[in-house]
Amino acid sequence: MPLDTGRVSHLHLVADSDPEGASTATFQPSVDHGVDIGAALRAAREFRGLTLQDVADATRIRQGYIEALEALRLEELPSRPFTIGYVKSYAKLLGLDGDAAVDRFKLDAPDDSEPLRAPVGVRHERDPRLGLILALGVLVVAAIVLWNVAQRAIAKDTPPAQVAQSHAIAVAAAAPHAPVGGGVEGGASVSLGAPLPAPVESTTPEPYKTPGLDDAAANGGSADAVTAASKARAVTAAAATPADPSQLVGLGSAFRAKGAVYGAAQADASGLILQARKPASLTVHGADGSIYFTRWMSAGEAFRAPRNGGLIAEVSDPTAFDVYNGGALTSRMTSPTAALSKLGG
Repeated sequence: MPLDTGRVSHLHLVADSDPEGASTATFQPSVDHGVDIGAALRAAREFRGLTLQDVADATRIRQGYIEALEALRLEELPSRPFTIGYVKSYAKLLGLDGDAAVDRFKLDAPDDSEPLRAPVGVRHERDPRLGLILALGVLVVAAIVLWNVAQRAIAKDTPPAQVAQSHAIAVAAAAPHAPVGGGVEGGASVSLGAPLPAPVESTTPEPYKTPGLDDAAANGGSADAVTAASKARAVTAAAATPADPSQLVGLGSAFRAKGAVYGAAQADASGLILQARKPASLTVHGADGSIYFTRWMSAGEAFRAPRNGGLIAEVSDPTAFDVYNGGALTSRMTSPTAALSKLGG
């Protein structure tokens, strides 16, 4: 008949001492004792009469961790690998199976990060349609490759087309009654077209010649000789260039004031007058650089030169000034700087 234990989950069986004084036999709680591994370890520790401090000193585990482990408060324990090591050491200290204690801990506090195991007895089956789709794809690719190979083989075996048709055949097609190579209606003969000229081959451009190199070689490599030769060519080109008709129009015409006249009074004037045809600057200074007159001249304004000698005129645009001598137009300025004595003739 089974023993009625009531609500007690585990019993400590104690054997009475034999008459010869044998010790009482007791049974230590195992790792399966209690509701979880923490309760089992606590029961085994209390069975051995150890305190939390005794366990901490023996295992080198912090007492707070031992309390959290017995209460299974995982949030107060370090990382899971360290906690598993604590369980194993604690169980061995109490004389329990360390591996069995670790298995009980993993069962009571499973790791959520571990992947779920596949259910036992379930067979993985693939969708049969995937194999059919793959086979159809392979067939399509093979058909395309074979079609391309066949097209290349047919093109290779086909003889080249006759592309060199004579002009006489074309004329015979236009006039079917005329024999090829003979005369057409009206007695005219058929002539073949002349062959096309060969394509023009690319030519090598002429090598670049440094300006003045020939002059330097002709004059012994002297820089002064090169400069003199360049000036001589410029004078020759200027002499060969026909005069600008605009410089010749109106020569000899009398001076007529079209605006203010600056400079010397008429009684002290030398007879030279510079008149602006369009806006430009005019500066008259002496040989020593002293300014005699300077102004931005508007169209029609004029400057009457004094009798002073050694004055030089500088303008921003030579073509903007007409030169009058003795009241008649004689020329136009040709350079930005000119002595008044030379302009006066």
